[in-house]
Amino acid sequence: MSVAFTKEESAETASETLLPDRPISPHPNLVTEAGLQALQAQLREAREAYEAAQAIEDVNEKRRQSAVPLRDARYLTERLRTAQVIPDPASTDVVAFGSTVTFSRSDGRVQTYRIVGEDEADPKAGSISFVAPVAKSLIGKAVGDVVGSGAQEIEILSIA
Repeated sequence: MSVAFTKEESAETASETLLPDRPISPHPNLVTEAGLQALQAQLREAREAYEAAQAIEDVNEKRRQSAVPLRDARYLTERLRTAQVIPDPASTDVVAFGSTVTFSRSDGRVQTYRIVGEDEADPKAGSISFVAPVAKSLIGKAVGDVVGSGAQEIEILSIA
């Protein structure tokens, strides 16, 4: 049957295929070398998923399966275009982008995070974005410095 005789299944199907773009952060797109490589890998994966979706014969299913990879490819292409690779810090005297910081909180918790770009931040895996409030308060500080106040105090224990 000709494609001219097929019809959209519903307004729901149309909305599944016209996804809004992922929001782009207003902050500079700072990345580590590993972050740049991760963005490149994610773009490759999005393009591969889009190509796989293009092989689907059913036009509605093709549109559904293409929507997310196409949106992700647009986002990742823009993030790679604007990426500013920041080399690892040359010194561990003060906290900087790319530093791994261990600090203690006033409640006794000790945490370690690497300060990275927004797209590569994953707190559960031990990295936070340089625009996160904790990272902002730590950048430029040295071992022994205390930032915050009251129940929110953080003391820097080490910088790597």
